[in-house]
Amino acid sequence: MTRVQQLAQFVAGASFEDLSGEAERQLKVRILDSLGCAIGALNGEPLHALRAHLDDFGGAGQATLIGGGRTAPDRAALYNSALVRYLDYNDSYLAEGETGHPSDNLGSVMAATEYAGGAGKDLLTALAVAYQVQCRLSDEAPVRDKGFDHTVQGQYAAAAGAAKALGLDPDATANAIAISGTAHNALRVTRTGEISHWKGLAYPETGFTATHSAFLAGRGITGPPEVFEGNKGFMHSIAGDFALDWSSEDLERVTDTIIKKYNAEIHSQATLEGALELKREHDIDPAAIENIEIDTFDVAFHIIGGGEEGDKTVVRRKEEADHSLHYMTAVALLDDQVMPSQYEQARIQADDVQSLLQKVTVRDNPDYSARFPGHMVCDVRIHTKGETYEIHKEDYEGFHTRPMSWDTVSEKFLRLAEPYTDAALRDDLIDAVQDLEKIPASDLFDLLAKVETPDA
Repeated sequence: MTRVQQLAQFVAGASFEDLSGEAERQLKVRILDSLGCAIGALNGEPLHALRAHLDDFGGAGQATLIGGGRTAPDRAALYNSALVRYLDYNDSYLAEGETGHPSDNLGSVMAATEYAGGAGKDLLTALAVAYQVQCRLSDEAPVRDKGFDHTVQGQYAAAAGAAKALGLDPDATANAIAISGTAHNALRVTRTGEISHWKGLAYPETGFTATHSAFLAGRGITGPPEVFEGNKGFMHSIAGDFALDWSSEDLERVTDTIIKKYNAEIHSQATLEGALELKREHDIDPAAIENIEIDTFDVAFHIIGGGEEGDKTVVRRKEEADHSLHYMTAVALLDDQVMPSQYEQARIQADDVQSLLQKVTVRDNPDYSARFPGHMVCDVRIHTKGETYEIHKEDYEGFHTRPMSWDTVSEKFLRLAEPYTDAALRDDLIDAVQDLEKIPASDLFDLLAKVETPDA
């Protein structure tokens, strides 16, 4: 049996009964968190462009779009995944050599579940499968240092989740995963240097192509059975050798994912919490700040601190702002928060934040790097005229050591969804997610169709 066939056996054999009570609870927390991010992103510039793209290609289809309308399932996966991802506010998984966002798979799982007429239990199970596949491949087969994007693992995960939701047998599931994993291997340049809209659309594209692959496999199209171990396959060409015994895997990895407290890149979360704690405890006036020093772990330094992925003091647009620790720290201290409004173009260009971000220095500390990903260690020092304020952080609210509660995630959902929903719809959506294992998945999709889409 090839490796993709072993993976397919795991996917096809997974059931709702395999989920522990904690895994089920955490899946619901992440679905609610993701839907809040999705609804809050409806007015994003790239989302208007995507919606126009789908409308131009025809609105008829079997899958619901968040905000109303229907389209083909693979296109719904593209659009709904883009909504989940655009704000860069959804969950994360930290592995030693890879950071991904497993909730990026929600759009694919929703589309396939709806097409198959599945229940809420089916959606939860398929999403748990996608989480497990993406997280375990991130653990064992990281690709970032080889120049590839974390969406590479996503091609296997999203295809696995879609195949599970469609109820494909092991052979078709193996073909779905093989097609997706062979055809779509994205470059890390997506997130380095001058960052474009594609940062927020790379995984939605993965959701689109992976869902498409699952439907092709469901119709009998075959894929390379040695996609992992074969000559010029994933191991030979990208990841290198790794061992992963899918027969011993469970559906619990969702419990190791983490949720964002701030609308900011995941590795910034402890730094931002620390900076805001200093400001509030000492009533620091941002205008009095002379400089800010941040000592952090190497992954944060390289991705958002000015290390190997590029200068982070040049910030011109949202996609650069939410991947600049300099900008995020500065705007947090100025505005006392980091939410979607902190990424409006006028805010990014404002003199106060552009000036303050130039006063931020970021360094990597090898001792802190050695403790990642189990801890998110950092020091923040704020220097004003005659005073220095310092704080040491090892985690933040939302990290696995300090999990975010259902009530806190509900508050986050309400804040994000408020501009596009009334109070009754928000309450109905929260209740539907909380009771998802008891209802048809279509009940949730019908509610999402009632969300108001703003005009471009």
